[in-house]
Amino acid sequence: MSLFQPALLRDQQDWAAVMNAAVQFRRSLHQRPELSWREHETAAAIRSALDALGVPWRACADTGTLGFLAPNAPGRNVALRADIDALPITEQTGRDWCSRTTGVMHACGHDGHAATLMATAAWLKAHEDQLPGPVTLLYQPAEEGGHGARRMVEDAALEDVDMVFGWHNWPAIPFGRAVCPDGPVMAGNGTFKIVLKGRGGHASQPEACCDPVLAASAVTLALQQIVSRRMPPQSAVVVSVTSINAPSGDTIIPDRAELGGSIRLASAGDRNAVNLLITDIVTKTAAGYGVEADVEHFSRYDATLNDAGAAALMRQALEQELGANWRSADTPLPIMASEDFSYYLKERPGAFALIGADDGEPHHAVSCHSPEYDFNDGLIPVVTGVFSRLAGIAPKQTT
Repeated sequence: MSLFQPALLRDQQDWAAVMNAAVQFRRSLHQRPELSWREHETAAAIRSALDALGVPWRACADTGTLGFLAPNAPGRNVALRADIDALPITEQTGRDWCSRTTGVMHACGHDGHAATLMATAAWLKAHEDQLPGPVTLLYQPAEEGGHGARRMVEDAALEDVDMVFGWHNWPAIPFGRAVCPDGPVMAGNGTFKIVLKGRGGHASQPEACCDPVLAASAVTLALQQIVSRRMPPQSAVVVSVTSINAPSGDTIIPDRAELGGSIRLASAGDRNAVNLLITDIVTKTAAGYGVEADVEHFSRYDATLNDAGAAALMRQALEQELGANWRSADTPLPIMASEDFSYYLKERPGAFALIGADDGEPHHAVSCHSPEYDFNDGLIPVVTGVFSRLAGIAPKQTT
């Protein structure tokens, strides 16, 4: 069954009606979250909504969808993006629209991103004859580590597109503020896996063993020197060991320990240096404990790098919507979280903004990926206004 009710958007000329419909659409999506590459019901809801609005579309990258407005308009083709996947987290918000799928929730606000792009689609469709150029709507799957943007690009999502824009709600920034710098706005990332192979035995005879648990502890501490002592202080780099797994009994030293972790980088040029340092430090530290080490590195997303010209356009739209004090000057940049919007920015000029969600309501202030997080619906009219301005139409509160 579609999540979209056509009656909600029967009056696309009424700004308030569009915003109300988008909130209801968002909460419907929130109740039925789907993980990366499984967004089949979400895709069906989006496509049904576009049909109801009279917006032509095509499937892209399986569960992704491209919508098209004013395809014959003479100006530049502007692409606007929303991600649609959820996370493997059990929701604890207690909201009336709480997830109905055990162990899955929209803990990053992609339901809100999708609903905001649908509100934009409704408003732009109602004023399609005023658009100076074509608009391409990108409803993208699998942002949460699934490289969905790469698949969208491979499936010609940016064909004929001149400029691409995206955003993310950000609870660490106050509502009414935002950031959209030239250059890096979000970091690149990667993961690593370390396997330490020792010699197990009885806990009462450590001299007869080569303890991988002790080595794992030493490796965890030694890796902290990469940021503090081995990289220039001007480099924005994070190295985090996020798991140690060495299952055993209370009186047993195990043969093996595994560590996992994550790196974050503002510059693509730092990735190889950091990976080499991790391997070097791990193998040499492990050797000091008589333990062998295997290290694997997995590249994920590159840094999200804004084009200066596109970022200037987005900053102008943000100021028009949020006012002269829209900049969150005390937000350190780049944000060290990562985004696969970076794939689009490798192909076309564009910009990505982080827009504040914290209005004092507790569920809007907790971080993304928290089981107590909920998207701030107050962002829908703000970003619909920003997107509409980027497409070439100023939003109106009354008609």
